[in-house]
Amino acid sequence: MKSIKSLVIGATLLASVGGAFAQSEQFIALPSYRVGPYAAGGSGFYGGIIDYFNLVNANGGINGTKISWEECETEYNPSRGIECYERMKTKNGGATLVEPLSTGIAYGILDRVAKDKVPMTTLGYGRSDAANGKVFPYVFPLITSYWNQAAAMIKYLGDKNGGMAKLKGKKIVHLYHDSAFGKEPLPVLEELAKQHGFELIKIAVAPPGSEQQSQWLQIRQANPDHVILWGWGVMNSVAIKTAQRNGFPREKMLGVWWAGSEEDTIASGDAAKGYTSMTFNTPGNYPLLDDLRKKVYAAGKGNLADQGRIGSVYHMRGVTAGVLYGEAIRTAQEKFGKGKVMTGDQIRWGLENLNIDEARQKALGALGMFPPVKTTCDDHEGSGAVKVQQWDGKKWVAITPNWVVGDKALTRKLVEESSAKYAAEKGITPACAK
Repeated sequence: MKSIKSLVIGATLLASVGGAFAQSEQFIALPSYRVGPYAAGGSGFYGGIIDYFNLVNANGGINGTKISWEECETEYNPSRGIECYERMKTKNGGATLVEPLSTGIAYGILDRVAKDKVPMTTLGYGRSDAANGKVFPYVFPLITSYWNQAAAMIKYLGDKNGGMAKLKGKKIVHLYHDSAFGKEPLPVLEELAKQHGFELIKIAVAPPGSEQQSQWLQIRQANPDHVILWGWGVMNSVAIKTAQRNGFPREKMLGVWWAGSEEDTIASGDAAKGYTSMTFNTPGNYPLLDDLRKKVYAAGKGNLADQGRIGSVYHMRGVTAGVLYGEAIRTAQEKFGKGKVMTGDQIRWGLENLNIDEARQKALGALGMFPPVKTTCDDHEGSGAVKVQQWDGKKWVAITPNWVVGDKALTRKLVEESSAKYAAEKGITPACAK
């Protein structure tokens, strides 16, 4: 069995795909995970980011500036993630952006990135109140936070039942990964339960979630109207298969977007048919994905070992992240100098001034792949919109033609309250960074 040390060394060596570093390159730190129970998510997501970086470089870079990167294996472990961040933050002239793809790791380096002036993205996860850039200038929960996803889930379930008023008296189970990730949506779900009169039943699953018999016994006894599956990794397929064994309709299950990948459903076999999940990517093929096939994979530079995963949920999410990073660099260069290597502070400004509308998406070959994103100092999220997708037995199909937005007035109120409390605890005077 490989030691942790050898895994870290292996992951560092893997970073050679980024090419030899030169001072003219934009260095991005990727504390990734490609082993362990969450490897499918990590390999797909980081594979998508790296594929997009390779495409950018194949096209000559961003105004001539190429991107370099390095990976460090975290195994989705917070302490390992902190070690990786500390190791990479000063490498190659200094990291100018970091993406840990882990709520636990994101919490662990939250204060560090502010001190080091290294912007951190938490694409569709992490601390939801970080949407307030006046308190969290270096953190960007881009596209949609867990709070807005939870609000959209309840909005969708309300619509499915004939309106929000129809939720009164319903039972909704929150079956969650017993971690910071799984607990993050609770403030929103609890408040919406009070507002709309449904009973919220909270049932935790110990990570990694390979044993859930007792939890599904509770669910069977409660006989809920809906189950929200807030899972990750092996927990998801176990939940779907256990639901089938207990006779619970998969159509009544609604997964968080980390419980909505091909790895979750294919591993579940026939049990997954009809299962639904949230997503911030619309399933399908796009010109951008064709470009990856032609210019990256055809050149032997693709990051995925299995080309069949191109355009899969995790891979498309990583490509989306790559697009956002590329646009942040481009936006920063427009202000601070085209063709120059941007500092972390300058990329922070770029992330805070993103404006990826449908016209820009079309130019990138990604029209409709993700919702339009427009960030400001007040809003480091930039969207808050999601879709619902359903597994038809072979592939994911979007079943909400339009983007779904939940109670943003509620989530904004919670963002303001929670971030104000954090600011008071840390002695931060809320203000827009210059």
